Amino acid sequence: MAPRRKANTRGLFRVWIRRGMTALVCIALVPLVLTFLYLPPFLHPISTLMLKDLATFQGYDRRWVSIDDVAPVLSHSVIMSEDGQFCSHRGIDWGEMRAVIDDALAGESTRGASTITMQTVKNLFLWNGRSIIRKGLEMPLAVYFDAVMPKKRIMEIYLNIAEWGPGIYGVEAAAQHHFGVSAKKLTPRQAALLTVALPNPIDRNPAKAGPGLKRVASIVQRRASRAGGYVSCVD
Repeated sequence: MAPRRKANTRGLFRVWIRRGMTALVCIALVPLVLTFLYLPPFLHPISTLMLKDLATFQGYDRRWVSIDDVAPVLSHSVIMSEDGQFCSHRGIDWGEMRAVIDDALAGESTRGASTITMQTVKNLFLWNGRSIIRKGLEMPLAVYFDAVMPKKRIMEIYLNIAEWGPGIYGVEAAAQHHFGVSAKKLTPRQAALLTVALPNPIDRNPAKAGPGLKRVASIVQRRASRAGGYVSCVD
């Protein structure tokens, strides 16, 4: 190959490298910018799953509702079931994370260690499924999101983008779909049933819960009734 042709090839390669790096930086900046844009309560974010439903022409049911118009017992139930240290950690529950790592190193089965903040950034900016790459992106995003966003706003966004069934997003649509009531009218039992459906909303129907799901809901309901200071940041 002639020297000039080699130089042209190297130059073209460097151009594509620069373009690739620029694209990666722009992609990385998207959630950082959107986090600030989502601060005002009049903005109603949508999740990546909702975007997928739109892109595939499936549509979805989501009716945004202020957290002040959601029965407080739902937030209490979600915290006591999903993330007991939500009001005190800074995006990641490091104690829970260490326990999961210790279990994994000991060869024991591991439980999830995702906080509500981590689940929120995953729903807003990332994708579903177990992946080391996704978790590696999720953790710093959760720390950043928690540093910028008030806890009550994080909970409001989470409750309005969480999936509660095929094409059912947000607590208002879920309450109407499963129980025929508004989110503000949810009873402690209904709130507990919605909460225990969250880890697997496609297969778990809170309106038609089996014996096992009902037993777990009873535990969540008792914990929520004694939540106390654990839920002070959302009251």
